[in-house]
Amino acid sequence: MEKGLVQVYTGNGKGKTTASLGLAFRAVGHGFKVMVIQFMKGNIQYGELESAKKLSPYLTIHQMGRETFVSKTNPDPVDIEWAQKGFALAKEAILSGNYDVVILDEINVAVDYGLIALSDLLQLLDSKPLTVELILTGRNAAPEIIEKADLVTEMLERKHYYKKGINAREGIEI
Repeated sequence: MEKGLVQVYTGNGKGKTTASLGLAFRAVGHGFKVMVIQFMKGNIQYGELESAKKLSPYLTIHQMGRETFVSKTNPDPVDIEWAQKGFALAKEAILSGNYDVVILDEINVAVDYGLIALSDLLQLLDSKPLTVELILTGRNAAPEIIEKADLVTEMLERKHYYKKGINAREGIEI
């Protein structure tokens, strides 16, 4: 890739992770190597994990979290540790030269919850090699992140079937 950009998918609507995975699928089709790091997610058998196995070694996904929800006001030290490990992996992947595209799924939420310092993420954006495309997903992207990004898409919820009592469905949300 000649010039990798920074993309942000944020907002309260559904589709941020899905959009980033669609980009990953497209990139793999062109022979790019893609690393996805899913912050605050773990021990859930999302369909993309099985897809990644089939697309290996072009697509790699790492879940860096637990199955439980993280408290924004009082995060468990284990959740902070997982996020920090995920961030270290992200830095390694971005700076290694081994990946064309790196997707940091839910990184905006991890920053919003204080699991990762905003200053650390901003520093990572500043040190990103020219040839790496970097995608940041999650609600509540900080204004400083939005300012540095080359593309920002905000997903807006207008209607969601969850409010009708329809839970996450295998193959669609999971």
